[in-house]
Amino acid sequence: MVAVTPNEDAQRRSLINLRVTPRDRDLIDRAAALLGKNRSEFMMEASRQAAEDALLDRTAFRLDATQFAAFMERLDAPPAPNEGLRKLLATPAPWEK
Repeated sequence: MVAVTPNEDAQRRSLINLRVTPRDRDLIDRAAALLGKNRSEFMMEASRQAAEDALLDRTAFRLDATQFAAFMERLDAPPAPNEGLRKLLATPAPWEK
């Protein structure tokens, strides 16, 4: 393990300050506690996921006509049978229990 000096650690991290209502803070704290996380961990995880989703929703890729046809064919094809899928389909939904 490499030792990190306090100065190096400070350079690797940035502080983000947010103003929130007490109601929002309490909501975040309750959710974080439920997941066994602290407020910062919870907010960082939620923010990171939202950022990734926003970026992935806007990611474009280019295909020529042949590649697009093959892509659409795979999307339209039924999933290949596999053990995980069989197990999922055999599991009752929570509301059926």
